[in-house]
Order: sequence, then C-alpha cells, then structure tokens
Amino acid sequence: MSTKPDVFRMCVWPACLVGLLITGILSLDCNLLHFHLRKVTWQNLRLLSNTSSSFPVECLQETTAFELPQEILSHTQPVKRYIKEAFYEMSIQAFNIFSQHTFKTTWEKDYLKQIQIGLYQQLQYLEQCLEEEEKEKEDSKEMEQNGMNWSGAMVSQLSNLELRRYFNRIDNFLKEKKYSYCAWEIIRVEIRRCFYYFQKFAVLLRKK
Repeated sequence: MSTKPDVFRMCVWPACLVGLLITGILSLDCNLLHFHLRKVTWQNLRLLSNTSSSFPVECLQETTAFELPQEILSHTQPVKRYIKEAFYEMSIQAFNIFSQHTFKTTWEKDYLKQIQIGLYQQLQYLEQCLEEEEKEKEDSKEMEQNGMNWSGAMVSQLSNLELRRYFNRIDNFLKEKKYSYCAWEIIRVEIRRCFYYFQKFAVLLRKK
C-alpha cells in the first residue's frame, strides 16, 4: 500500500523506531503471512488481557455497542486480498488508537509498547505483500481480463469503510468520555474482541 497515515510519516515514538528496526531485519515471505498475522494477533490478545487485571465494576454502566462489521463477525471475505486489506485497515486504526497521548489508565506500559510494535510490524508485512500482489496484477494484466475485479474492489472498499466507521465510533467514544479511565477499559475489551475475530479471520488466508 502506498498511502500511510500521518502518524507513521511523523512517527517519533520509541515503539515505532523499534518496530522499524525489527521489520528492517526480517525476511518477509508472503507465503507465511497468515502465520505472522495469527501470531501477532494472538500476542496482542494476550497483551490486552494482561494490561489490566479485571474489568472495573464501576465502568459497567458506561459500556456501549460499537458494532463490529458483520463481515468480520462471520469471518467471511470473498478473496484473499480483501482479507489482507481488512487486516491492513484494522492494523492502522488500532495502531492510531493505541498511539494516542491521552491514556488515563493503569495499563502496563511495556505491554502497550509491545502492542504498538506488533501492529506496526504487521503493517509493514501487509504493505509489502499487497504491493507485491499489485505488481503481479499489473504484469499479468489480470485486472483487465477479469470482469469481476471491479465489483470485488467495491466489496473491499465497502468493507474497509465499515471498519473505519467502527474505529471512528471508538475514537468518538474516547473523546466524549474525555479519555477517562473507564473509557479506556471499555475500549480495551472492545478491541480485544475485535482482535479475537481477526484471529479467526486470519485462518482463511491459509485455507483459500
């Protein structure tokens, strides 16, 4: 993918810098992408569970429904590439959420940093594989020969739009609650739920 969020271009966070160093030395094999996505997503699930001991009872009355897109809940997508694009969109949005300077939590900072590194590393991996696929398509002119590509592209765009709306609802919730302790605890549980479904989603890359 050629377009990156501003947070990456202007990144000065230690987590980002460490992530850059890590990804720079990795040998990225796109045939192993599904393994990497499952591994990182599982690590992030574990880290989010460990950042806080338990959900605070006093925060229960503030919980809300963020409406994770149905395509993610049912973990079905038509083509491998659209699964990768959904992962890419989710990784960008989650990275931006966890890179805000507005934390009012008792979370372990080392866990948070590891989540940031994992998401950034995942983005680099996905970006390389999506760019490789794009080059292959250009070389073989598959886009011109396959009449289904246009409608497939629309499915992908709509799916990513729904993901952006989902994370926008999360971001708006944090702003409305003024990034309170309870707001972050609720978001921790919600994004852990999101990662759980994406963990299942990654299996489809191996099966297809």
